[in-house]
Amino acid sequence: MDEAATLETLSGARDRIHKELAKAIVGQRAVIEQILVAMLTGGNCLITGAPGLAKTLLVKSLAEVFKLQFNRIQFTPDLMPADITGMDILQDGPEGRSMQFIKGPIFAQMLLADEINRTPPKTQAALLEAMQEKQVTVAGRRYPLPSPFFVLATQNPVEMEGTYVLPEAQLDRFMFNVIIDYLPESDEVEVVRRTTSPSGETVSPLFSSEDVLAFQKLVRTVPVSEEVVRYAVRLSAASRPQLQGAPDFVRRLVNWGAGTRAAQCLVLGAKVLAIWAGRSHVMAEEIKALAHPVLRHRIQLNYKAEAEGVTIEAFINRLLQEVR
Repeated sequence: MDEAATLETLSGARDRIHKELAKAIVGQRAVIEQILVAMLTGGNCLITGAPGLAKTLLVKSLAEVFKLQFNRIQFTPDLMPADITGMDILQDGPEGRSMQFIKGPIFAQMLLADEINRTPPKTQAALLEAMQEKQVTVAGRRYPLPSPFFVLATQNPVEMEGTYVLPEAQLDRFMFNVIIDYLPESDEVEVVRRTTSPSGETVSPLFSSEDVLAFQKLVRTVPVSEEVVRYAVRLSAASRPQLQGAPDFVRRLVNWGAGTRAAQCLVLGAKVLAIWAGRSHVMAEEIKALAHPVLRHRIQLNYKAEAEGVTIEAFINRLLQEVR
């Protein structure tokens, strides 16, 4: 498929994917689009939501639409790094005994890390190399992961007993923190109706892993003006209280701000939105549209913000007003 054909396919992919996913998922259009943007740029997603909001079903359905190899890991307090990456096992062979590497469930194209905050930091760290380098290292040997490779991790923000806070280094590896909220009443009625009736339609594949790689390559060719890049950088930098010239409310309410990776994610994601909008260039509006999922897990508010009832969403809204 040449670049023009790839562009035409990607431009119309959004509606086709929504239509196909509607066979399994009711509503959640904004959530689906944010995850799609991450996939089309090669990013990873942290999905935050209460139990029973179809997080697992959504990820599995997306894997089916793109015909990706899917694995799910249920994170628990006793999960060890080797349970994820795999391990060397002594086995008998024609030439005697030898160590053979047995791949773990991380060797998939789409990995669902379910309730990632329920496992200790040592096991959480096993994902860091995979998410950033697309490889794992076991006993000094490096093993490349399949391509494309995505980590979609879920966490439950309600029940915090027995959970481990994700370190900032790992949070920064997630392109987006996607919030799944409760559905409107009409959509919830439809969910209950579907799930208490005989099985309906199944999700069919629309694209292949080769298509995903072609989409990712195309997205990076979308031009971005220096002004738009500078806006993304300024938006990220304005959240850092230690920098000279930071807004007063940032100095007062923030412990730690977003790093350079935030601006990179803003620009990359905006390129996908520009293609979907039928334009050959990125506008500042696309940067603004992605500010919440990109920044909400990269900015750490302090106790003053908590005392004043300032939420991260309200803080980002004010940041968007301040940075022109």
